[in-house]
Amino acid sequence: MSLTTKPLGRGRRVAAGSLIAVAALALTACQDGPGADASRSSSTAASASSQQSGGSVQPSGVTHPSSAGSQHASASAAASAGGRTGKPNAAESQASAMSASDRCTATQMSLRLGPADIGAGNIHYPLVFTNKGKKACTLRGFPGVSLIKRDGSSVGKPATREGGAGAVVRLQPGQSAHAVLHTLNEGVSDTPCWAASQIVYVYPPGSKEPMTTGSRGLRVCGGRFDVTAVEAGSLG
Repeated sequence: MSLTTKPLGRGRRVAAGSLIAVAALALTACQDGPGADASRSSSTAASASSQQSGGSVQPSGVTHPSSAGSQHASASAAASAGGRTGKPNAAESQASAMSASDRCTATQMSLRLGPADIGAGNIHYPLVFTNKGKKACTLRGFPGVSLIKRDGSSVGKPATREGGAGAVVRLQPGQSAHAVLHTLNEGVSDTPCWAASQIVYVYPPGSKEPMTTGSRGLRVCGGRFDVTAVEAGSLG
């Protein structure tokens, strides 16, 4: 007697498919073993960590935090170095020529205030530094200048800087350099004059030791009191 095979109905086909899927999953679980889930979890965590730390799967346009920090550190280092990335310029070369070992100190020099040069409502005084030592020394930049009375009390404010820092001045024994003090004639400005001073109190450029000399009647008027950088020569 022959058997006739009838096709499965739709409901039976769905049930058979489900049984096959369950069997496949069970077989995969047996092949993977107990460590498979842990491996897949580790892979997922690593992918998430890579995205957070700027790895190769990081979206474009996002800056890696460590990269941003490196750029900031580089910018800070450049700022600290004055933005220098190449060879030193002429001013730096001049500054390096004036090392601490050959800088003119207060103990090596004498100080005097030259006669006033009056004209067009302005008064200029040369402040003269002379090398009294036995070897050459150098000066560059601005002296710090204040006016005081004989009792040591200050008069007005310290002189403000006028102009550029200038070049290095090398003084052989006996040679001089000068800076120029400037104020105004009385009556040129409505700003009242300061009280009279008797002493000029000076810090040579680059020195922490002060020097003093007589003020020759120097009186600041018009609220103007400034000083230039040192130059070679004495101006009288």
